[in-house]
Amino acid sequence: MKREIIKTRDGSTTIHLVDWNESYHSKNGAIQEAYHVFIKNGLSLIEEKSVSVLEIGFGTGLNAFITFLEAKKNNLNIDYTGIEAYPVAEEEAFAMNYLEELKSNSFEAEFKKMHQCNWEEKINFNTNFSLTKRKQFFQDIQDKNSFNLIYFDAFGYQVQPELWSTEIFKSMYESLKDSGILVTYAARGVIKRSMEEVGFKVKKVPGPPGKREMMIGFKNI
Repeated sequence: MKREIIKTRDGSTTIHLVDWNESYHSKNGAIQEAYHVFIKNGLSLIEEKSVSVLEIGFGTGLNAFITFLEAKKNNLNIDYTGIEAYPVAEEEAFAMNYLEELKSNSFEAEFKKMHQCNWEEKINFNTNFSLTKRKQFFQDIQDKNSFNLIYFDAFGYQVQPELWSTEIFKSMYESLKDSGILVTYAARGVIKRSMEEVGFKVKKVPGPPGKREMMIGFKNI
């Protein structure tokens, strides 16, 4: 599948899949979207200082990197697990301009380490952040009662509807600890119904630039 690096409206880059007309992040702003969806409407809702995060779609590492920065900024202890069936090549990841756009060039070594570290192995970055990358199909996730927060960042329903099925959300629900949260950029009614079917209490909130709504799913509230 043809891939190209494009610049989004906030100046940050993403990978565009030409055949699908689908991108790893919003064309309206990769960094803006990541902060709005996963930090403002995800991480910031967790009251604990020690947070276990599961990311569905590790991709370019943007969500992991901004979570690392938030851990440093707010003195959080983050145990981060990123799932990816088809890892992004290092040269593609390093072509992203996130360090410059986030004014975080001092953490270049950490960003590179996220992509160069071994899969299936927990890596400690500092006292605030650890990362485990798992090369795995989303359908094969079998964690139970393990995470406070899920970043659900799969490719869109229009290109991979099977990743947004009731079966997938059932495994997500089971992966969360009690009072856990799943956050996603998606807002389709069919996705909301699948989430509610497995037990999530779903709340629609304003989306990032260019998107009217997004969803947060709460477990056992």
